[in-house]
Amino acid sequence: MKQQKNAILLLTLILFSSISAAAQDKNYFQTDFSKEEFAERRSKIFEKIGKNAIALIQGASGVADFNVFRQSNEFYYLTGLETPHAYLLLDGRNQRTTLYLPHRDADRENGEGKILSAEDADVIKELTGIDQVRGVEFLSLNLVGTGLIRPPAPLLYTPLSPAETGTDSRDELLNGQARVSSDPWDGRFSREARFRQLLNARTPQFEIRDLSPILDSLRLIKSKKEIDIIRRATEIAGLAIIEAMRSTEPGVYEYQLDAAAKYIFYLNGSRGDGYASIIGGGSNAYMGHYFRKTDKLKDGDLVLMDYAPDYHYYTSDVTRMWAVNGKFTQEQRELCSYILAYRDALFRHVRPGVTSDYVLDSAAKDMEKYLIGKTFAKPAHLKAVQAGLKFRGHFQHPVGMAVHDVGNVRNVPLQAGMVFTIDPMIWIPEEKLYIRIEDVALVTAEGVENLSAFVPSKLEDIEKTMTEKGLIQFRPPASITIAK
Repeated sequence: MKQQKNAILLLTLILFSSISAAAQDKNYFQTDFSKEEFAERRSKIFEKIGKNAIALIQGASGVADFNVFRQSNEFYYLTGLETPHAYLLLDGRNQRTTLYLPHRDADRENGEGKILSAEDADVIKELTGIDQVRGVEFLSLNLVGTGLIRPPAPLLYTPLSPAETGTDSRDELLNGQARVSSDPWDGRFSREARFRQLLNARTPQFEIRDLSPILDSLRLIKSKKEIDIIRRATEIAGLAIIEAMRSTEPGVYEYQLDAAAKYIFYLNGSRGDGYASIIGGGSNAYMGHYFRKTDKLKDGDLVLMDYAPDYHYYTSDVTRMWAVNGKFTQEQRELCSYILAYRDALFRHVRPGVTSDYVLDSAAKDMEKYLIGKTFAKPAHLKAVQAGLKFRGHFQHPVGMAVHDVGNVRNVPLQAGMVFTIDPMIWIPEEKLYIRIEDVALVTAEGVENLSAFVPSKLEDIEKTMTEKGLIQFRPPASITIAK
C-alpha cells in the first residue's frame, strides 16, 4: 500500500513538473502586429538618422511591487517585447538591429511564467525580425565597436523625452518632473537624463541627439492595424460610458460609475485604465481633470464622464455629459445642444490637406449662423457660447498609445492616419458650470470618421439610454454581516 502511495505521489510530481515546464515554455508575446510591421518602423528610423548614426532605445525598468510590468510605448512600438531592462541598438552603418536583454531568472519564472530573455535569441529573432540578441552586459562593448576605436564616432540618437508606461502622457510626465525638480528635498533626475549622463560619462566621444522627434513623427500616422486597435479601444470606452449612463440616478456615487466602466473594460480584454477616469457631477465637472470621484450625484445636476481603457498598448478619449435624473432641463438642453452642434460643425471641415486653424475658423462661422435666432435662459449662458466661437481648444490632441499622444496635429496639413480628439467646450464661471463633448476623429483618404459616433450624444438618445437599468441597479453595493 505504501509503495502504491509513493508511486502515485511520484506520478503526481512528474505531471505537475511537466505542466509547470509547459507553462514556462509558453512565450508571452503580442499578436497584434507582424514582425514585418516592426521591421518597417525600424527601417524608417534608419532612413531618418542616416548611415553615420546609431540609435539606442532604453526599455522600461522592472516593477518593484505587485504591479504588472508594462513596457514603455516607444520600446513596444519598435519591438513588441515586454521584457524589462531591455535595450535596442539600431546601427545605421550596416542597417542591423541588436536587442540586449537580461539573462534567464529561473526563480522568477517559476512564480510568473516565461519571460523572454537573452537565452531565447532564436525565438525572439523569429518573433520580432531583429538581427541579433545578446546579453545586456555586451552593450558597452558593442557601443565601443560602433566606431569609437576608429574615429570619427557616429552620431548617437536616443529618446530624451520621458517614456510613457501606462496611464501617463508626455505633458503630464514633463510637468511631474518639473515639480520634482522644484523640490529642494528631492530633485531627482529623470531616467532619460540619467541615461544620457551615463552615456556621456562612459562614451564621451558620441555626439548625442534626441530621437524623440523622429519617433513622434512615426507614431503620429497610424497604420491600419493601429487604427483597428484604437477603434476597438474606442468601442470599449463607449460601451463603458453607455453602462455608466444606464447606472446613473440621484444618490449614486461618482466612484460607482467608475466601477461600472471598469467592469466593461476588463470584460472586453483591457488591462485597465488608459488614464484615470474623470467623472464629475455638478460643479466637480468644472475642474478639467477631476479625479477624486467621492461625491454623490444630485438630482438636477449634469454629470461628465471622460474615460477610456488601456487596450493592447493603445487607448482612446471619449467624453459625454448627461442629466443625473435622466431628463435634461430646458437650460441644459440649450447649452448641450450648442456643444453638440459645434461638434458636428468641426467634423464637417476635417479632411486631408487642411489645418486645424481652417477647421476651427470654418466651424466658428457655421456656429455664428447657428446662433442666429437662438435664445438662452441667462446672459451668462449667451456670453459663454459667444466666447466659445473664439476658443481654439475645440480641436485637441492626438490619440494613440497615450491619451495625449505624441506628435503635432495643430497648424500642420492633416494626413490620412492621424487620430485626434474633437472636443468643443464652454465655461460658465458664474455657475461653476462646464459643458463639453469629446469624440475621436480619424482622418481618412476621403475625409474623416468619427470613431465614437455610436456613443449616444443626441439628448433624446441619452435620455432613452438612461431608461434602461445598469449594473449598479442589478448589483447594488452591499455589505455582509459576519457572525462572530
